[in-house]
Amino acid sequence: MQGSSKARGHRRFGNLEKRLGYSFKSFSNLERALTHSSVRKKADNGFHYERLEFFGDRVLGIAVAELLFVKYPDANEGELSLRLNALVKGKTLAEISDELELHEFIRTGGDLKELTGNRMQSVRADVLEALIASIYLDGGMIAAVEFIKRFWKERLHVVEETKRDSKTSLQEWAHSNRLGTPRYKETNRTGPDHDPLFTVIVQVNGKEDIDGQGRSKRIAEQAAARKMLILEGEWQEGEETL
Repeated sequence: MQGSSKARGHRRFGNLEKRLGYSFKSFSNLERALTHSSVRKKADNGFHYERLEFFGDRVLGIAVAELLFVKYPDANEGELSLRLNALVKGKTLAEISDELELHEFIRTGGDLKELTGNRMQSVRADVLEALIASIYLDGGMIAAVEFIKRFWKERLHVVEETKRDSKTSLQEWAHSNRLGTPRYKETNRTGPDHDPLFTVIVQVNGKEDIDGQGRSKRIAEQAAARKMLILEGEWQEGEETL
């Protein structure tokens, strides 16, 4: 019976296994990972992906953190956190889910008719995390990490291709140094209403106030944060800011 069950599983999920680069020994957790809670026939039926999603999120986090730790030996905690967040956010997961065409295998109830498009991005991202958990439970951490390497390795540079958010970076640096959360205060506004110039200072415990200017308060705050990061040696001149 067990042999015939495995054969049925390979027939059903054979194409998916090829896309994943992994062959399952048991398909029970894979089926669960691909089942949305809307399929439940009974209120207490827990055969859906939500618990696996929770687990897979943690497996993905530690695997990507290790990849970044090795690839960027000189990066500080703030930069590593920025890169990690970009690599495990829902949009990135949904993109990988779409590469694998997981929507072809996801089982949903009648209330979820269309899995593609932005509206169901979170579902496709959640299913990918659940899928990672199913690989971990079937083949262990090595199998899960190999899968993650296969689909995340080329994305490790993703932050290099996007502009840097100086306010986020400053907050991460301040927290990592136990300096609390940076505070921003508008100190001046000049120019006409249609073209104002804002001056904002950023305050960090134990540090000298730094000011920044911009055509909006947000731009001025980013400028002040950037100046403080450069002053503290966390950024170099020429690094971009949002």
